[in-house]
Amino acid sequence: MRWNLRLAAANRGIWQASELQRLLAERDLVISAGKMSHLWSGQPASIKLADLDVICAVLGCQVSELLIPEPDTVAAPKPHAEADPAAVNAPPRVVPRRRDGRSVPPR
Repeated sequence: MRWNLRLAAANRGIWQASELQRLLAERDLVISAGKMSHLWSGQPASIKLADLDVICAVLGCQVSELLIPEPDTVAAPKPHAEADPAAVNAPPRVVPRRRDGRSVPPR
């Protein structure tokens, strides 16, 4: 995912992080200067969904404008080196379970 806050804010005439920080505070989302700087110019490692709701309400945008998917950056699955061709086509193993929810005794 690519974080797109700065462009979304600029599209609405908000050019400074401090201005967005003030608007967020008016909606009871108080963000420290350090965190605001990271949200504005960086790629946040995490963000609360409630905070994302407030940001979208202030900017009048959808989450899809702030978070841009980049599926091409996801690594391809690694091939299994020790995969047995016979096991690949084998049906899944069935594990018996009791109907009363208790575990089956060990074998």
